[in-house]
Amino acid sequence: MKQLTKEDISQEVFDLYDDYAHNKIERRQFVEKLSLFAVGSLTLPSLLSFMTPNYIDSILIKPEDPRLKSEFITYDSPKGGGKIKGLLSQPTDTKKKLPGIIVVHENRGLNPYIEDVGRRAAIEGFITLAPDALSPLGGYPGNDDAGRELQKKRTREEMLEDFIAAYEYLKAHKDCNGHVGVVGFCFGGWIANMMAVKIPDLCAAVPYYGGQPTAAEAEKIKTPIMAQYASLDTRVNEGWPAFEAILKKNKVEHTAYFYEGVNHGFHNNTTPRYDEAAATLSWTRTIDFFKEKLKKK
Repeated sequence: MKQLTKEDISQEVFDLYDDYAHNKIERRQFVEKLSLFAVGSLTLPSLLSFMTPNYIDSILIKPEDPRLKSEFITYDSPKGGGKIKGLLSQPTDTKKKLPGIIVVHENRGLNPYIEDVGRRAAIEGFITLAPDALSPLGGYPGNDDAGRELQKKRTREEMLEDFIAAYEYLKAHKDCNGHVGVVGFCFGGWIANMMAVKIPDLCAAVPYYGGQPTAAEAEKIKTPIMAQYASLDTRVNEGWPAFEAILKKNKVEHTAYFYEGVNHGFHNNTTPRYDEAAATLSWTRTIDFFKEKLKKK
């Protein structure tokens, strides 16, 4: 049987998966609607398998990579979930204090993809912390469906406090130079934007396809922002013009990149929404931005 590629899949299927991944429809509805696209050799099981994240074959920086020291730690989040687990990563050959990056997961907890992103950033010369906002509920449960269900049991405002606490933890870490930024994906993109609202001395924020703050919240931002958007992601993109207008009015340094012909989640290399060219270019821009904004003055 011919192996499926994303070119075999209609945009309607990607849009359907987006609705499912963002809790707009339940799994039963997703499967029912997906079955309408199962024609001929394109069976429902093959479609489901293709759209499901493949973590085993997608990790770029292995947990045991000798270039890194990567370990799980627990930090206090008194205004959030109490005790939060996170993956702390840094180069093994560190000889000086490093700039820090908080890595924020999507709406399903700290899955292997986001752990990998934390290690990818650390390889570039940063100390990174990727928290798991599902920690108060037992942590990421091992699959994204269950992770989404768990994350719905917490409010995003309380989870925001967990990532603000992560910022404070990393900024004070003995191996950090005190200059800390944030990168977040989807739900994590909203968190990245909101950390810019809530933390006056946040050095840089990179929201990937993240929801924007309200107008009143956006007025408080001083942090340089690099926003990464997918051109086909109209749901999120429609909030950018109003957000940008406030950033411009207040002379906040900002850049937005729209990657043509790609879907929400294009950076996530574990699903068929992944676009290698857009993911690579956006990540290069992200790392260059952090290297500029987080260097020790």
